[in-house]
Amino acid sequence: MEIHARNTNRVVVGLSGGVDSAVAAALLLETGFEVQGVALHLWQAPFAAAGSDPIAGAQAVAVALGIPLTVVDLRARFYREVVQPFVDDYAKGLTPNPCLCCNPTLKFAALLAAADQARARWMATGHYARVERLPDGSARLLRARSSRKDQSYALYRLTQDQLTRLRLPLGEVRDKAEVRALARRRQLPGAEQRDSQDLCFLRGGDYRPLLRQLRPDSLRPGPIRSATGEILGEHRGLPLYTVGQRGGLGIAAGERLYVLELRPQDNTLIVGPAQQLERGDCPLEAVTFIQGAPPTPHFEAPVRIRYQSPLVPATIHILPGQNAHVTFGAPQRGVAPGQSIVFYRGDVVLGGGVIARREVERATLPSVKKKL
Repeated sequence: MEIHARNTNRVVVGLSGGVDSAVAAALLLETGFEVQGVALHLWQAPFAAAGSDPIAGAQAVAVALGIPLTVVDLRARFYREVVQPFVDDYAKGLTPNPCLCCNPTLKFAALLAAADQARARWMATGHYARVERLPDGSARLLRARSSRKDQSYALYRLTQDQLTRLRLPLGEVRDKAEVRALARRRQLPGAEQRDSQDLCFLRGGDYRPLLRQLRPDSLRPGPIRSATGEILGEHRGLPLYTVGQRGGLGIAAGERLYVLELRPQDNTLIVGPAQQLERGDCPLEAVTFIQGAPPTPHFEAPVRIRYQSPLVPATIHILPGQNAHVTFGAPQRGVAPGQSIVFYRGDVVLGGGVIARREVERATLPSVKKKL
């Protein structure tokens, strides 16, 4: 469908059943848009913690706003493309963040397809981030005005096709209290609903039962060793641990010990004192840039190593094959393979990549740096 065939005043809003997407839809309605709701029916773990039903919540919001709602059943696809890779990564000794891949390949892809089906020019969600449309027709992703709620980290893999048609009404909101006040004034469902930072398919539940059900062979006991090779105890299965973890090791020592590394090649958990957690650099894979290419082959930029962690200065060296190497301005803790590092320039999201386990040869790293 050509873009000129779409209704430029029509927007499809992803309704999750929560207050953020409800307020986003209400703000668009009040701006004069013709709003249609879409609820994505996603797979839920059978043992997920009890909670509100997202589909029922979306239906209640649609009724309150007087807008039509379409429910898209993505359960089978979500299980195949999100849940199975999630448990596979844990089985490999990684610490995955499934939202970062789910957003561009499933959720926003489904919303874009729904927008095309509705002949709508726009799609929208309740994410806290901003989109800036440029004169050449491309778009940039920016951090939200609210630094505490900013979700740009989770959206760094969105494509230009998605960003150029995306509206994020909550990007200009200063804090969550303002969103709740907007919901109360409009008598929207879920105004007092508690925020959740948990994975949607677990609803606040633990991921470990999912591993026991889907990847039981990955939970093999093995040795816990110090960085020098000394055996200190036995772990219960590598996927039950993550880099930086302190509790739950089950070993007695004269100092606090933290998980330093998960070694699936010999099913070994490496632990050590806090200072050994510090990493001065790390390799990245699956590197993407919102504008399609890096600003230069090597550049300096603030980076975020986990969702809502502080920005830290770094130098990024771009390598062949969607790989890169990041050198931090100061050593960082909790650099876990499987998590993502996202690059920024001021409020602008440049791109990012997934922290890899393999090491990059120092000889391949260029020495020239360029400041942004």
